[in-house]
Amino acid sequence: MSEQDENQQDESRSTLVEYPGAAIDVHWDERLCIHIGECGNAAGTLFVGGREPWCIPDQCSKAEVREIIERCPSGALSYHDHDDRPEVAPGENTVTVAYNGPLYARGELEIEGAPADMPGVRFRAALCRCGLSTNKPFCDNSHLKAGFEDFGSVGERGTPLTALGGPLTIKPLVDGPLLVKGNLSIRAASGRAAWEGTEAALCRCGASKNKPFCDGSHQTVGFKSG
Repeated sequence: MSEQDENQQDESRSTLVEYPGAAIDVHWDERLCIHIGECGNAAGTLFVGGREPWCIPDQCSKAEVREIIERCPSGALSYHDHDDRPEVAPGENTVTVAYNGPLYARGELEIEGAPADMPGVRFRAALCRCGLSTNKPFCDNSHLKAGFEDFGSVGERGTPLTALGGPLTIKPLVDGPLLVKGNLSIRAASGRAAWEGTEAALCRCGASKNKPFCDGSHQTVGFKSG
């Protein structure tokens, strides 16, 4: 193993925490966590702030563990079921435009360039749309410090889908938008089902006048994806 590979492996170890259980293990990835609180605010004692360990999978049933972990919108939480029952993608691919925040994607996600050791983002991901994340294409809460504002309305309607689900590929273009292909429904921050279609270019520079869609503003503002 090269020195570079060893350094990358050490970095991965430092950001991945495992909470083993008798029937199911929980994994937390610091690189993806944006502290939405779906875990800590869940009823019960699976997660308890200030406790060591913070997560104890044996505190509730396996079904409850799976359900709570799948609430995590960023993919920071994932699990390994000892019966080899993996997480299953929902029957519909969705992107929700958060109020002053990221794009929350759910579905059968294929995010180009996503590391193999981020299993949660195969189904759930928080994608940066302020242009400032240091962990692109994923959100790292940089929008909070920057005061990014977009209330999550969606003006376009798209084209009605003839099918739901299936692979949704998300390709972060170099210094450009997220190119999304596959059956997709976009929801406004209000919860309204706003847009349907099979291909979209979604803004990630923060400057588009037609959010969440790209309007080419990344070229005029000098957005850099690296």
